[in-house]
Amino acid sequence: MANTYKRGDKDSRPWGTWEVLDGGENYCVKKICVKPQGKLSLQLHHHRAEHWIITSGTAVVTLGEEEIVRKAGESVYIPAESKHRIQNDGLEDVVFIEVQTGDNLDENDIVRLEDVYGRV
Repeated sequence: MANTYKRGDKDSRPWGTWEVLDGGENYCVKKICVKPQGKLSLQLHHHRAEHWIITSGTAVVTLGEEEIVRKAGESVYIPAESKHRIQNDGLEDVVFIEVQTGDNLDENDIVRLEDVYGRV
């Protein structure tokens, strides 16, 4: 098991920000903020699953070939190896809590399939 995230880690991305709230041997909890019109890359993870709980705003979630709308108080589960993305088509921030579980919790487990910001 490898969890390279530490409480207090944070980063800014073209779509918004993330911050690690807590973590342990097999889990990581992040607060993620997606700014209006922001869109994460279409991606998958080989070693982790994610559970997203929307706390504010309205998110459009791609899971596999399906698009799902989730609002504050709603959630979605993303199994490992599942193609996924979250985007904010609204005018206010989308904030969600991401709970990662798996045997390798690391930014290197992001496989980008498509990215509007040109990241590989």
